Amino acid sequence: MLPDKKGYFNGFGGRFVPETLIYALDELEKEYAKYRRDKKFNEEFGYYLREYAGRPTALFFAKNLSRYLGINKIYLKREDLLHTGAHKINNTLGQVLLAVRMKKPRLIAETGAGQHGVATATVAAMFGLKCDIYMGSEDIERQKLNVFRMKLLGARVIPVKSGTRTLKDAMTEALRDWVTNVRTTHYCLGTVAGPHPYPMMVRDFQSIIGREAKRQVLQKEKRLPDYLVACVGGGSNAMGLFYPFFNEKSVKFIGVEAAGLGLSSGKHSASLVAGSPGVLHGCKSDLLEDKFGQIRNTHSIAAGLDYPGVGPEHAYYKKIKRATYVAVNDREALEGFKLLSEKEGIIPALEPAHAIFYLKELSSRINKNSIVILCLSGRGDKDTYAVAKELKL
Repeated sequence: MLPDKKGYFNGFGGRFVPETLIYALDELEKEYAKYRRDKKFNEEFGYYLREYAGRPTALFFAKNLSRYLGINKIYLKREDLLHTGAHKINNTLGQVLLAVRMKKPRLIAETGAGQHGVATATVAAMFGLKCDIYMGSEDIERQKLNVFRMKLLGARVIPVKSGTRTLKDAMTEALRDWVTNVRTTHYCLGTVAGPHPYPMMVRDFQSIIGREAKRQVLQKEKRLPDYLVACVGGGSNAMGLFYPFFNEKSVKFIGVEAAGLGLSSGKHSASLVAGSPGVLHGCKSDLLEDKFGQIRNTHSIAAGLDYPGVGPEHAYYKKIKRATYVAVNDREALEGFKLLSEKEGIIPALEPAHAIFYLKELSSRINKNSIVILCLSGRGDKDTYAVAKELKL
């Protein structure tokens, strides 16, 4: 079972970090290995997921959308119904329980759309930990609601004004902070990227999504789905859905990246569709870089997808052809946003709106008796202002 002992997924992953962080990563790996199968830890984790976060989330049959697109059955895995409004809380609850056991009084995190920042600030408040969130100044501007929520929860939001002032730069600053404050601080990384053991650990915490979805669809349909569809930025919601189905060869995986203003424009965030292998934020994966190896500026209307890299396990899935990765542009994502709102009365976040739009393309070339599960990774409250501006509502 991957990753191997050094944190590699068939050549992707690993640890590319300053010496200062090796001790912290070794400590985290050791503690996680100790607690991941610990009965008391898992009981406590299960308790908070159930009683605090609101699991299990519904697997909802989107009847109107299915009929409109001509697909037999589209099911939505309703991660948007979780406390804080997205799947991110699955991971932050797991990590805060580790941080408490490691006696770290402070949490830091990076955030793009603000959902991971809110989820980190939420668990820090509940467990009485100090919390600092790094967020690009561009994202602070377009995600004002989540900035207010983080501050209300007692976190300090630190604007990052370097580079593109988005998620990549926020992650860079969070890593710098961790290097300086490694003994007192736990870095609550929000996706399946970064140095080992983060890609494995975040995947494991998020795989509750796929485990529940598998159980629920078998209960409802007495068979497995034909397709799993999810948006991919760093890739934690997609990996959380895909991973428990990895050995089910009849189930096809489709990850939907952000094509921004179009792949040919260069202003996009499609690392798997248009990137190549390289090293970013402590791990080797597919990323967007120029011929000199410099990280390219990215763009997406969805702040949570606006990142030039992706989790190494996704790069591995692409390499072995276990998953297919596609890209949807800003205009199409807005169409997906409207489509779900109007057909099902569910306002999605702009991130999963990319995946919703892709269902239109999928519908034209799949068996009409297919069952599709789409991960609705977050709700759209945070995006209503930006969408209203774009659609001139």
